[in-house]
Amino acid sequence: MPSLLQRYFAQLELIKVTHSKCGVLSSAVTLLAVSKTRPAGDVATLYKAGQRDFGENYLQDALNKQRLLAHLDIAWHFIGPIQSNKTRDISRYFDWVHSVDRLKIARRLNEQRPANMPPLNICLQVNIDQEETKSGLSLDELSSVIQPVLDLSNINLRGLMAIPKADKSMGEQRASFKKLVDVQGEVNKQFGLNLDTLSMGMSDDMEAAIAEGSTMVRVGTAIFGVRSVKSRV
Repeated sequence: MPSLLQRYFAQLELIKVTHSKCGVLSSAVTLLAVSKTRPAGDVATLYKAGQRDFGENYLQDALNKQRLLAHLDIAWHFIGPIQSNKTRDISRYFDWVHSVDRLKIARRLNEQRPANMPPLNICLQVNIDQEETKSGLSLDELSSVIQPVLDLSNINLRGLMAIPKADKSMGEQRASFKKLVDVQGEVNKQFGLNLDTLSMGMSDDMEAAIAEGSTMVRVGTAIFGVRSVKSRV
């Protein structure tokens, strides 16, 4: 069975190869190692190997790791569903939030971001395949949220995030990701922006996401292996 580091370097190589096929430099995409439920020791191992960006879904689990790894220069990304009672800690202890799916959450993060910290980088989550059971702004809602978010001084809107339907073919995956790319292009044009982040692609659809222009892929299982069941806190 491959080790943690072997799986990690295999993902870096896969990114490089996929970009080469698409004629894009591999440095154009950031690998976000999704370390949810994994021990701090695994994060430290990957940090030593050069990884700097880590994604977390569960707040208390993340805060425990952050305390243990406070001496490391890690960029922490919150990528899970956000409850209103969690925004204070998320705003204080994370560098990025990928899962902002309501204006109310963006406003709370803005209000609770400490004044001595730089603006919080966020992505707006889009329900790109219009799934009833999935979080995210609808395409109709997105345009009405952009300007109010831009007006928040402690928030730095960086781009969009999506989680397409699972169990799709490569072609269907690419179609969903292309839809998000097109939406971001329309947002940039409409609001005169230069949003630079497309947070799309995970272990099972990373190649399709990169082929369509992802700038940040969120990879957990392919690096850390199948995770154990853990309560969501």
